[in-house]
Amino acid sequence: MAKYLKITLSILMISAIIISCKKDSPVDEDGLLITFRQECYVSNFELLGTDFITVRSGTAVIDTVAQTINVTVNAGTDLKNVYPQFSLATDCKLEPKITGRTDLSNLANPKVYTVVSGNRKIRKDYKLYVKF
Repeated sequence: MAKYLKITLSILMISAIIISCKKDSPVDEDGLLITFRQECYVSNFELLGTDFITVRSGTAVIDTVAQTINVTVNAGTDLKNVYPQFSLATDCKLEPKITGRTDLSNLANPKVYTVVSGNRKIRKDYKLYVKF
């Protein structure tokens, strides 16, 4: 009887391990977990120069209702070679991806970044306005 109990417990343990390893959570094309979160906003913004030191002359103003980011940079900043950094709501992602230096020199046409919610159903376009 003890032998059958051990076999039954072993089968139950193996079944539990297999079930717990099952992939229940979907991922997007970037390999990021898709969650239930609907929040979709930019919480902080930083702009770095080629030396990875901030080029902002003040705090960036983020308007989550108008979906704008206004940032003033130091005079003489090379806006063709800057590194924007966004802090987003939990589980959000940014499009287009920032993979290196960015050209923000066209001040007449603000760059548009899209924040995508954790559930990937809500998309908000933020316009980035840079001025000296």
